[in-house]
Amino acid sequence: MNLLQMMPGDTAQAIYDTMRQAATAEAGTVTMNAFDLALKGGWLMIVLLILLLMTVYVLIERSMIISKASREDDTFMNRIKDYIHDGKIDAAVALCGNTDTPSARMVGKGISRLGRPTADVMSAIENQGIIEISKLEKGLPVLATSASGAPMIGFLGTVTGMVGAFMSMANAGANVSITTLSAGIYEALVTTVAGLIVGIIALFAYNYLTTRIKGIMSKLEMRIMEFMDILNEPAA
Repeated sequence: MNLLQMMPGDTAQAIYDTMRQAATAEAGTVTMNAFDLALKGGWLMIVLLILLLMTVYVLIERSMIISKASREDDTFMNRIKDYIHDGKIDAAVALCGNTDTPSARMVGKGISRLGRPTADVMSAIENQGIIEISKLEKGLPVLATSASGAPMIGFLGTVTGMVGAFMSMANAGANVSITTLSAGIYEALVTTVAGLIVGIIALFAYNYLTTRIKGIMSKLEMRIMEFMDILNEPAA
């Protein structure tokens, strides 16, 4: 005698019905892969995909540019110092022109202003520094836009999807089923998930690149101070 036979009739029948409904529900469970789920999000998923591709492109492209800008020759400033103290200004200018780094271009701009007041030399270097930093920051507005805009687009897709789900429920009237309603709801939530994923990736990419650019700015400030010290110290 099994356990169900030992229970009262009503209790055993209730448990049996529950188990049968659970088995039926499990048999009818709908599964889909990530691609099929993305298609459920509608046309807004195309916008989120474009933002994701732009984010990845800017992250890779800016990382390469910043890595190139951060590489420096440790002997560069020593050679500049020797050229200036020896009066070889043309050699110093040529060295700056052959060195493809922001600091070399800033030092070259300062050398081109030698003979003018110190304030003019410093102003020329700072203006060149602003240009160099703006070059490094190119593309960051795209990341900032994706970080803030992608979640909002995802939420918009969810709201419009929920409106459609409830309209379908209203049109179904008394024939509405929880299956139809739940399907409309999870399809609507797909855009929110996608928007959050794109926004998080863009936010981390933006903070990562910004941190690296700040590191380069600190190095440039050190090079400016070192160059000004070279100009102000007496020749050996």
